[in-house]
Amino acid sequence: MSVHACTSRRMSTVLTALGGSICAFALVLSGTAHADPGAPEPSHPDDDFAGSQILRHEGSARSGVALSAARGTEGVDVSSHQRNVAWSTLRKSGVRFAYVKATESKSYKNPYFAQQYNGSYKAGMIRGAYHFATPNTSSGATQARYFLAHGGGWSKDGKTLPGALDMEYNPYGATCYGLSKRSMVKWVSDFFKTYKAKTGRDAVLYTSTGWWKTCTGNYSGFSKTHPLWVPHYGSSVGALPGGWNYQTVWQYTSKGATVGDHDRFNGSLNRLRALARG
Repeated sequence: MSVHACTSRRMSTVLTALGGSICAFALVLSGTAHADPGAPEPSHPDDDFAGSQILRHEGSARSGVALSAARGTEGVDVSSHQRNVAWSTLRKSGVRFAYVKATESKSYKNPYFAQQYNGSYKAGMIRGAYHFATPNTSSGATQARYFLAHGGGWSKDGKTLPGALDMEYNPYGATCYGLSKRSMVKWVSDFFKTYKAKTGRDAVLYTSTGWWKTCTGNYSGFSKTHPLWVPHYGSSVGALPGGWNYQTVWQYTSKGATVGDHDRFNGSLNRLRALARG
């Protein structure tokens, strides 16, 4: 159990039942614990959306909400944190695509996935699904299969984006989930290979430059084939992870209209449709 878990609201019910002794012990040992590769499934609060841990660890420079609509194609990303989304409102405001959290680890499914994934599609948007990774709970291949079985698939209809893998700071413990840099790269590779074997598409990678450097040693081997979706909350995208010369999607703010997280596809709507078609 991490100090973060002891201080988080997501553990309040458990701590009430068990008393304060476990947290007291965890606080004494703070800074020495490591993620257990055989760790049990974590709890799944509503706020583990794409970038929730990036924002917590790296902060926000500026909101970025005033960026010109001419620079790329506007999108959003959502999770159960947003609950039922007003898709028609977003469509009228200029939003043209959405990434929706489908799964986390190997047991969690977004309870609002149907409303969000199908709702964005019905509103006339191009949509895609993403998976929030927890590499200490099961293999990359296992989590890819779980994602594929619960909304992460792809179809060549011109309105479905390839699935995205959300790699960011561990909300439940050690930053890199207890994995070495080499093991983390292998985990991501296993996820990608499994996803492509099923869909024929290279999954999108969502990650911050800071986390990628820390947990993979700034590995550049995925940059030739996997589109990059990068969070950086400010007026420019900032430095990119190793190997990528440009981002495909930029999550530029967590304070946008209606849902908070807003993104820019690095190209026209026609180029976005081309990415969806494959």
